[in-house]
Amino acid sequence: MIRILKNISKRILGGLFKKRDNLKIGFYGPPNAGKTSLANIICKDWTGEEIGSVSDIPHETRKVQFKEKVEVKHKGKVLTFKMIDTPGIATKIDYEDFLKFGVNKKDAKKRAKEATQGIIESIKWLDDMDAVVIVLDSTQNPYSQVNITIVGNLVARKIPVLIVANKMDLRKAEIKKVEAAFPEYDVVGISAKKGENIEEFYESLFKLAKKI
Repeated sequence: MIRILKNISKRILGGLFKKRDNLKIGFYGPPNAGKTSLANIICKDWTGEEIGSVSDIPHETRKVQFKEKVEVKHKGKVLTFKMIDTPGIATKIDYEDFLKFGVNKKDAKKRAKEATQGIIESIKWLDDMDAVVIVLDSTQNPYSQVNITIVGNLVARKIPVLIVANKMDLRKAEIKKVEAAFPEYDVVGISAKKGENIEEFYESLFKLAKKI
């Protein structure tokens, strides 16, 4: 009987540690909020490599991107996880939106199709996430349909969430609006472009991991 209990305990503990070693943390948010910029900072800090390219053109990231075993160290603690950087979530993608950025019609239609497929893939990936970092543009209205849709999907799945209010270096940035829109979640303000307040982000990331 004792041996059986020991074996059960080993399996339970083993399962817990295995899960902690194989955490999947997804980066979600609307287009051009700065998901990939933040993901690049983390990857460069701890792996020496970026995860993807960034651009002023919406939907630069059109496929789900991965970085295996990102190991973050902060105040004597270590967090290892699989980073999943997703395309910007949008309720509608029109190829004509890309034309405004000088993209030719053929490439614009290709981008729009790829972006749509990327969004579908991103939503499917939610079922595999242990936690999600939602990156928002702090200069934009946080009550948008896209943001509410993302949060609604996460609430339904009971996935722990950290909200990042990005672009805090800009004059129109308003972190209080983001906090008011999502009072049930921790919100951390950063500037991924300038690398500001990243230490506080790491602190919040470790708090997020504890909720898993």
